[in-house]
Amino acid sequence: MILQKGTVIKSTGKWYIVELFDGSLVDCRIRGKIRLDELRTTNPIAAGDVVMLSNERDEEGKGVIVSVDLRRNYIVRKSTNLSKQSQILAANIDRAYLMVTLKSPVTHLAFIDRFLVSAESFRVPVTLLFNKVETYSSDDLFYLDALIDLYSSIGYSCHKISAENSLNIDFLLDEIKNVQVMISGHSGVGKTTLINRLDSTLSLRTGEISEYHQQGQHTTTFAEMHKLKSGGYIIDTPGIRAFGIIDLDREVISHYFPEMRDLLGTCKFHNCQHINEPNCNIKKSVELGLISESRYQTYIQLMTEDENEIHRKKEM
Repeated sequence: MILQKGTVIKSTGKWYIVELFDGSLVDCRIRGKIRLDELRTTNPIAAGDVVMLSNERDEEGKGVIVSVDLRRNYIVRKSTNLSKQSQILAANIDRAYLMVTLKSPVTHLAFIDRFLVSAESFRVPVTLLFNKVETYSSDDLFYLDALIDLYSSIGYSCHKISAENSLNIDFLLDEIKNVQVMISGHSGVGKTTLINRLDSTLSLRTGEISEYHQQGQHTTTFAEMHKLKSGGYIIDTPGIRAFGIIDLDREVISHYFPEMRDLLGTCKFHNCQHINEPNCNIKKSVELGLISESRYQTYIQLMTEDENEIHRKKEM
């Protein structure tokens, strides 16, 4: 059997579009069950995965995926259905961009922090894009500057942008060239608009904001990777309402908060969980304002929540 290698550019969980290394596209299905990294996932193959295809076709003329190469990283969240499975948003990512809006829709800090923790756990660098600045009041912009101070102080690249007006997005043209990146965030934050602005050959459909929920309509149903005219790929993920963390041991969660990581080993107890223990340097740093209270509260949530809890709360 002759095998062909390609990259998954679209995944629906049941069928896939694979781009072969010669640039041709093949509609594919999976042969049998594929499980990776012992993860129970709703989508065993994700956009960005490198796969091997059989040269044979199934009874419907579809290509057949027979194996998946080892991933160098991925972004995963807990599935929002009643199973204990996870959903892989994208694989083999050079950088993730999280789009954040203060209104229409509101992106809560706990959601940002959970995304960052997941990315940190797989060493995926993240840039925060604070979008829709053209719609903000002076008070909004004052608060936005405080958020940027918070996240930039712990090492995250932050940018104020307007995808609608193509404001402050030129730096992205260089960053996404010849690499494979992912863009994520709530529905309605402007992901698709931004992608259209970054590549004039793309005309992806954008959605309207629901007036009732102040949430975007889900115009992107499945993660899809778009080839850029400048070289490289950008993965557009479905709008995410909640971000549940999965498969992280409580003992290592603090390692994925950069501001806490620098203090590990300085507490009185070597196995300090930074919750109720005495002489904890991390709690002391929170009291002194050296670690953000909001970030610490997200840490406490991750440390104390039930592993079987379904993450449907909008603030997550």
